[in-house]
Amino acid sequence: MSSSFTTSASSTFTVTHARHLAAKVATDLKRMQRLYGQPSDLDIASYETEVIELLRNGYLATVAYGFRRDGQWIEPTLRYTAHDMQADSGDDDPGKILPGKNIDGASFYSYLTYSSSYDALSSTQKDTFKQNLPVQRTGAAQPTVANGYFADDRSYSSGNRSLARASVRTY
Repeated sequence: MSSSFTTSASSTFTVTHARHLAAKVATDLKRMQRLYGQPSDLDIASYETEVIELLRNGYLATVAYGFRRDGQWIEPTLRYTAHDMQADSGDDDPGKILPGKNIDGASFYSYLTYSSSYDALSSTQKDTFKQNLPVQRTGAAQPTVANGYFADDRSYSSGNRSLARASVRTY
């Protein structure tokens, strides 16, 4: 006689999961602040709250934080891409921001793209959601990378979602 068992599990993504992921982003930004003087503590708190709300509602596609010179990303810049949980998603420790990069003549900048779930909202729903965020963003062209590329280097996960982190690397 043989028998088999089947189990299934479902996971709901909660604000607690969103806070876990956003805390990893905030820790990365705090490390960037220690190494390069920016962003400020107030900006880090605002970015963290923004990421929590975007993740909680499923509206985040990508967000980048870093330095721009002549309209292009330079080292150190980090980009986070939201995904449903991938089989190989880990929950790495934040950090490993490279020190000693030249930011002379550069300014700190952030750029965000929204998910298809956000795009499906009505204009009124989008406006209402954005009004409640601590960061008020305006339309802008997405920066390119100056003499380099984004390299995947960390993965943060919680609940059934993950954030893949990539850092700018120069050739």
